[in-house]
Amino acid sequence: MALPRIAPYPMPDASDLPTNRVDWSVDPARAVLLVHDLQNYFLSAFQPLTSPVTELLANVAYLKAECDRLGVPVVYSAQPGGQTAEQRGLQQDFWGPGLPDDPHAAAIAPAVAPGPADTVLTKWKYSAFVRTELREWMREHGRDQLVIVGVYAHIGVMTTACDAWMQDIQAFVVGDAVADFTSDNHRMALDWAAANCAVVTDTKSLFTGKQAVRS
Repeated sequence: MALPRIAPYPMPDASDLPTNRVDWSVDPARAVLLVHDLQNYFLSAFQPLTSPVTELLANVAYLKAECDRLGVPVVYSAQPGGQTAEQRGLQQDFWGPGLPDDPHAAAIAPAVAPGPADTVLTKWKYSAFVRTELREWMREHGRDQLVIVGVYAHIGVMTTACDAWMQDIQAFVVGDAVADFTSDNHRMALDWAAANCAVVTDTKSLFTGKQAVRS
């Protein structure tokens, strides 16, 4: 199965986000920003210059600049092109061969491209922790909070957030800095994360601690 063609849908704003079960707040001294799979291949499924991809890229760029200002490290996950069937594993059954062996397809979108100080990890599975150095990297840098932005919300973003929780890493999913196949997929991912493993917040509230919490 190839990636679907994604029809435009409105990017949720702060009023659309679920209420959180926990009251975690991002601490720049503890946090890492994970830019999840924002490669040209995955973004090509969206219609250019439409929602939600326009807001996605603008909000990720804003957060990256804020992280640079606050001293929050930025880590990118990126899948390699031209994977063998053995490297793909069961992803082959669900999604086919994946990225072609094409540098442009594998590259991070220019609007949110890594800077010289950023780290890029090769990613193989849904979770950015599986078969990568992410957990070890965070431990070495004394970081135990992971802010997740990117695509796709109900696949890699959600499973990475859950994997973080299982390793006692506080996860934060930025609801207006992720995108998905449909509005329903997007909403489901945010609802599930807020109920089970993460704080769901928005771009402007991330570093202010103003997330809504369930009483």
